[in-house]
Amino acid sequence: MLLPTTASIVIALLMGIAGVGFVLWQIKRVFAYDQGNDLMCEIGAAIQEGASAFLQREYRVIAIFVAIVATVITLFLQWQTAFCFVVGAIASAGAGYLGMYVAVRANTRTASAASRGLHEGLRVAFGSGAIMGMSVVSFSLIGMTLLYLFFSGEPNQLTYITGFGFGASSIALFARVGGGIFTKAADVGADLVGKIEKGIPEDDPRNPAVIADNVGDNVGDVAGMGADLFESYSGSIIAAATLGAALGKGDTIAFIGLPFLVAAVGIVSSLFGIYMVIGKERDESVLAGAVANASLTSKCVYFLSQYVAKINENASLEDLLTALRRSVWGASAVILGLSLLAVLLSGLHFNYWLVIVVGLVAGNAIAYVTEYFTAYTEKPVLEIAKATQTGAATTIIQGLAVGMMSTALPVLITAFAILISIWLGHKADGSLAAGLYAVALAGVGMLSTLGVTLATDAYGPVADNAGGIAEMSHLPKEVRQRTDALDSLGNTTAATGKGFAIGSAVLTALALIAAYVTAAKIESLDILGPTMLPGLLIGAMMPYLFSALTMMAVGKAAHEIVMEVRRQFHEIPGLMEGTGKPDYKACVGISTESALREMILPGAMAVIVPIVVGHVLGKEALAGLLVGTLLSGFLLAVMMANAGGAWDNAKKYIETGQYGGKGSDAHKAAVVGDTVGDPFKDTSGPSLNILIKLMTIVSLVFAGSFGSGWLSF
Repeated sequence: MLLPTTASIVIALLMGIAGVGFVLWQIKRVFAYDQGNDLMCEIGAAIQEGASAFLQREYRVIAIFVAIVATVITLFLQWQTAFCFVVGAIASAGAGYLGMYVAVRANTRTASAASRGLHEGLRVAFGSGAIMGMSVVSFSLIGMTLLYLFFSGEPNQLTYITGFGFGASSIALFARVGGGIFTKAADVGADLVGKIEKGIPEDDPRNPAVIADNVGDNVGDVAGMGADLFESYSGSIIAAATLGAALGKGDTIAFIGLPFLVAAVGIVSSLFGIYMVIGKERDESVLAGAVANASLTSKCVYFLSQYVAKINENASLEDLLTALRRSVWGASAVILGLSLLAVLLSGLHFNYWLVIVVGLVAGNAIAYVTEYFTAYTEKPVLEIAKATQTGAATTIIQGLAVGMMSTALPVLITAFAILISIWLGHKADGSLAAGLYAVALAGVGMLSTLGVTLATDAYGPVADNAGGIAEMSHLPKEVRQRTDALDSLGNTTAATGKGFAIGSAVLTALALIAAYVTAAKIESLDILGPTMLPGLLIGAMMPYLFSALTMMAVGKAAHEIVMEVRRQFHEIPGLMEGTGKPDYKACVGISTESALREMILPGAMAVIVPIVVGHVLGKEALAGLLVGTLLSGFLLAVMMANAGGAWDNAKKYIETGQYGGKGSDAHKAAVVGDTVGDPFKDTSGPSLNILIKLMTIVSLVFAGSFGSGWLSF
């Protein structure tokens, strides 16, 4: 081995610190943009206040949960794991809060920038998303590497660090569920009364729920998604390192260091991808002088400038998608070379680099498939839009069909990636354990460019809010047209991000299941065993029960919002005429209370069920539970996320003027479809991948406490 494991860990730590440096620089850069006029600042301040108030209250509730769980782990396992659990929770919450803090301040700046041009608006919004993306990967790497160095030399070092993943998963689930309930309750309530009953435009300032809707975009789709992928990123590295520990020999174990090293070079790759979008446009006269200078710096500037995206005012959705695709592909190209260097420095078999390539290719393939099923330039969404001509029922039928159809290719891609990874790992080191390690490493490879991938997702809510602010601030029509273009792009990239998150969750969860089987010392699994099949069935049921609880939570909260919005329209004089002022805070308060109340049961269930099954039915049944949850959760998550995204963009397509445009019967049917799809794509669907991983990592943390079960035969 050329590079000791400790050296790999230190490199990862330094790259994490470099990532934080970029975050601080980018925050300064985004905040330097103009916030717009006084009215825009006033609206932005209301969104900021609502988002901060919700997250602070949500984190106080989560803090109680973290304290209780940390105490249980300390009493029944060991304080080291509890300590790592708390650190993981704090790091995840910190990344989510920072991303949200910037996003709610970037929305007014994006609207203001959009008044100067489409490209300017994209740069500001994407720059905000880049802060979220780099915060997630940097905070995760810094936390895990510091803990590794802190516990260096202890035999249970990696066992302790699994607690970090448990803490991250806990924050992710509550943030996703709580934020998802908030945003969709406000969104559904605003649409049902505003668009359908009153016939007023989206983001109309007369709608009392409009501010709550904008707040929800940030707490759900920025903080929630950030926490979600923070957990996936951390879990993939922990799973690979845990499985790698069983493969290594001697004092320095290259298998442990490699996932950290790949994550480290992934930061470099992500920074390049981000630069491709937010970098300065080429100035040919300056560049000509730079080339004539012939210095190394000048040549580098010229080289990099060729890859910066250029967006003109008449850019189509396809043009915008291409710009963001290039950033992800550019980062993927860079990681190919750097990850090869990482494998060579680790002294491991060449096949492990091929495994990383498999993960990268699979991640991009799933993202492309998701984009196909959710973009309004493609046939599936166009078919849903066509179905709106015959009413809401056919719209919903077609959307469900599209969602179900969309599961096929992601499943085949993931299955192929798993098979190839296991084969490559087995060929490298001649054991099934090496094959499972390879699957975990493929997950690390898939997430290696998370910094830029998450940026393409987190940018969307900022663009959405910018459109709302442009509408409420009565900015010129062309500004709203630009923000709508950015918003449509955001809808597609958000759906793509969800597909990517689900795909990575499957690889990560499978690796964590393998780590659990190893930690629990399960020698074999018999599908016909007396407890195995019940475990599988209970596991397959969990995603459906979880989704039912979260969707009913959205329904309850939306009902309260609808009644409040109706009350205000009825009781506030001149509200419909625009002379009365709506009570925005009332809707924000209702969404907050509902979200905090309804998120507790689904979140607690994800932690309690694995522990109960492990003790009552035994460790083998628990393995069955995890497999069942993985299989049904994967399919259900893809179906819900893609159906919801397709319904949303079918509505957007009609709003471009097709089939009668806004206010037509087709548009009303599309709004109903979008309303049904909202909890699909933004609450239940994306929460399922967290459920899969949280149940698995809970099982891994408590693996040593499970035996044959109270009902063993």
